[in-house]
Formats: sequence, structure tokens, C-alpha cells
Amino acid sequence: MPSDPNQAAALTVKLATEESEQPIAANSAISQYLATIGRKGGIKGGKARAKALSKSQRTEIAKKAAGVRWAAKGK
Repeated sequence: MPSDPNQAAALTVKLATEESEQPIAANSAISQYLATIGRKGGIKGGKARAKALSKSQRTEIAKKAAGVRWAAKGK
């Protein structure tokens, strides 16, 4: 680390913003595992939530979502 504070700051910024020389493997075993876990939850999530809610709760949620969508179109 340089003793000059300006050079030290410049080096810190350079190290923080530079891309790594070793690209991260996109298809690593960890990435594949996490994708599988996320997919599993996503597939059953909506159906399980709908099953747990009453008809009136689902209606209220749908009304609220529609209101938000229409409000966003008015901007």
C-alpha cells in the first residue's frame, strides 16, 4: 500500500471497481444447486399460497394488485 494518502485512495478505488481476472464459472455446482432449490420453491409457491388463502383474501389481493397496476399506468 502506498504511503501517500491520495495514491492509497486511488489504489483502493481501482481494486474495488476492477473486474476480477478470474471469471466466475456460471455453471458451477453451487450455482446449479441454488437454481434447483429456487425453481422448486417457485413452482409450488403460488399454488401453495393460493391454497392457504380464503376466496375473500385472494379477491382482496387481486384488487390491490389491479389498483397498483392501474396507478402505475397513470404516471
